[in-house]
Amino acid sequence: MNAEYSEYLEQYLFVGLFALFALVFGMLPLIAARFVTPKKPSKSKQDTYECGLEAVGEPWIQFRAQYYVIALIFIIFDVETVFIYPWAVAFKKLGLEAFWAMMIFVGILVLGLLYEWRKKSLEWE
Repeated sequence: MNAEYSEYLEQYLFVGLFALFALVFGMLPLIAARFVTPKKPSKSKQDTYECGLEAVGEPWIQFRAQYYVIALIFIIFDVETVFIYPWAVAFKKLGLEAFWAMMIFVGILVLGLLYEWRKKSLEWE
């Protein structure tokens, strides 16, 4: 083995050991909980917990997909701010090319917003 290959192997070994440690560190409490927790099931422990109130009705109900669509749209436009804020802070240093790149980015997002608006996905029924 040459020295360069050995150096790469050492780096990947470190990453592998770190990943193994992360896996063991995450799984160990779950495995230990199987042996340590008391096993005394009762009706009250098996019930669905809803803010201290007794559950009414069937717990498996279908939610409308529109709730999830609106949540995803909110997340998309929230992430947009994460990209725009650093750009706005460094705007004077970046130049005209960065301005047009951001305008293309914002334009794509506006087209997506208009598409959702025309589909009436944003209207609450």
